[in-house]
Amino acid sequence: MEERMGNCWSYTKDQFDNLEKHTQSGIEFVERYSKFVKERSEIEINYAKQIRNLSKKYQPKKNSREEEENKYTSCRAFLSTLNELNDYAGQHEVIAENLTSQIIAELSRYLTELKAERKLHFNDGRKAQQQIEISWKQLESSKRRFERDCKEADRAQQYFERMDSDINVTKADVEKARQQAQMRHQMAADSKTEYSNYLTKFNQEQNEHYYTLIPNIFQKLQEMEERRIERVGVSMKTYAEVDREVLPIVGKCLDGMTKAAESIEPKTDSKQVVESYKSGFEPPGDVEFEDYGPGQTMKRTVSETSLSNSRGEAKERPGGGKSKGKLWPFIKNKNKLSLKLGSGPEDFSHLPPEQRRKKLQAKIDDINKDIQKEMDQKDALTKMKGVYEKNPQMGDPASVDPRLAEIAMNIEKLQSEMQKFEGWLAEVEGRLPWKSDPSRRQSGLYETQNSNSTTVANNCAQDRESSPDGSYTEEQSSETQVKVAIANTPEFDDEFDDGDEETLPTIGTCKAIYPFEGNTPLTGHNEGTISVTEGELLYVIEQDKGDGWTRVRRNEEEEGYVPTSYVEVFLETNAKGAMTYI
Repeated sequence: MEERMGNCWSYTKDQFDNLEKHTQSGIEFVERYSKFVKERSEIEINYAKQIRNLSKKYQPKKNSREEEENKYTSCRAFLSTLNELNDYAGQHEVIAENLTSQIIAELSRYLTELKAERKLHFNDGRKAQQQIEISWKQLESSKRRFERDCKEADRAQQYFERMDSDINVTKADVEKARQQAQMRHQMAADSKTEYSNYLTKFNQEQNEHYYTLIPNIFQKLQEMEERRIERVGVSMKTYAEVDREVLPIVGKCLDGMTKAAESIEPKTDSKQVVESYKSGFEPPGDVEFEDYGPGQTMKRTVSETSLSNSRGEAKERPGGGKSKGKLWPFIKNKNKLSLKLGSGPEDFSHLPPEQRRKKLQAKIDDINKDIQKEMDQKDALTKMKGVYEKNPQMGDPASVDPRLAEIAMNIEKLQSEMQKFEGWLAEVEGRLPWKSDPSRRQSGLYETQNSNSTTVANNCAQDRESSPDGSYTEEQSSETQVKVAIANTPEFDDEFDDGDEETLPTIGTCKAIYPFEGNTPLTGHNEGTISVTEGELLYVIEQDKGDGWTRVRRNEEEEGYVPTSYVEVFLETNAKGAMTYI
């Protein structure tokens, strides 16, 4: 019986150990799944952050070229795509938030409850096991005591019988042995009763243990495990639903991107480019035929729409005056600073006519808005003053007068500005007669050319003397003649004077291989030739562009032109079109 009971208890203990391992494995699975969802949530947050940073990185900067380009449909479509992408990132943040609140937080709370419930059930099982073991030990103890008392009673009875049959033993000894035997029989009877009671109690407890307590504990563990599995299934379903909930909004974001792409209109963008860069220049007139005669120098014909950037744009040739770079089509403007946003003369005279008109009109519109704001403030203050005059307890009417006077001065200044810009706009739009007469401009140009022919001839002779080999082509002379004529045209100076030129950067160095006697060194921005000695090292700030002159600098205040054939030039490797020549 003891062996059978030991096997039962060992089997029950093994079952508890197996269940304990299994339920612990289930808890670890829930923790693992919760960790998986947490890492997915972190991935969504990081992804959304990177998407937002990407969208922000490519947003057009304020007061930049990118913001100016937003008038094109393709740029607006890209901006819409960036905005939709930002909303798309927001949906990934929603996924992360829902995963955290609906799964991670819930599983964390449930794990705490699950561990507490599991601990309670296994504690109940251990208590039941300990109780049955205690009851069994009590039964065994009473059984051994009953057995011992029975043996003691048998020995006492045998001793009494021997004493009673021995004739040599006194009656007192026999009576004493008889009483001892009776006492032992009584103890054996009591032990038997106790053993019987413990046996009955153990059988009842054992029956309750194996048919009630242990099955109930196992049932509770089973239900706990089923709830755990069900909870994991619900979490997995929620995991999928969290993604499904944002799909409609993600779809709308993608539809927005598609709609933005479909809104691109190439023809509209190309028209915007035309409107943005339309110069408004009039086409040049026909070139007149010039006959050749003895003692006459033929003028070099220069096309105003030539793609070449002639030296006559912004250079002073020996003996000639400074010519100002007219913004002819297809010719690069060296004075880049004046073309930057917000720079240049106040009347935008550095821009082509059409662009100048647009800038002036935009300025007038801005001034009109400012005037309207000031007028609105004036009306409001006037009404306030009237209220104060009718109800002095609300305020002093005189307190409004300083502000009204300030607004009146502001309006006067703005109106003065308006008249100034309207005058410039009228000038551009041809409302002034002398600005709208192209024949006068053309005739003025040729009259200036004729008046400067003698000066040009003298300059040509001087250039022949300055050249090392005495060679100077009539083509160079004609080119200089035309450039000087353009430079001396009064109308040209008035319309297209774009202010002081920027300081040109150094693009290389040069070494003089012949001495050259130039005119007065460069002072300020008056361009001319510069004297050099043989072997002198100078900085190159502008390459020879085909007219035989290179622009050099000695120091910050001395720069000018020298014949290219007089110097050995070493351009920097990173300069555009860099090369080394003599």
